[in-house]
Amino acid sequence: MDKIYTDKAPAAVGPYSQAVVINGMVYTSGQIALNPATGELVGETIEEQTEQVMKNLMAILEAAGTKPENVVKTLCFLTDINDFAAFNEVYAKYFTEKPARSCVGIQALPKGAICEVEVIATI
Repeated sequence: MDKIYTDKAPAAVGPYSQAVVINGMVYTSGQIALNPATGELVGETIEEQTEQVMKNLMAILEAAGTKPENVVKTLCFLTDINDFAAFNEVYAKYFTEKPARSCVGIQALPKGAICEVEVIATI
């Protein structure tokens, strides 16, 4: 199992890796809208935060040697399920191949984030 790290995505804020690769598959940790350089939360709206989350995920996928077209499953968390449509507008720009997905409403996320996304992809 290989651990993935890139400085183009936020460093882990706990005892975990940005992603791991095993048997030709990449499993990312959940990404929130943190600026990789500062570790600070980016944006207040769902659109702004989703855009940063996607940038973080794209950097991790690239570091793992894959691309968004190879994503087979995403898991998305929203603190306000009423943001679903606006979240989808940004999400759809990045995942044009329409991988399988779960999207759930939850009470809270670290650092006051309003969305988090993790992905599983092939290499």
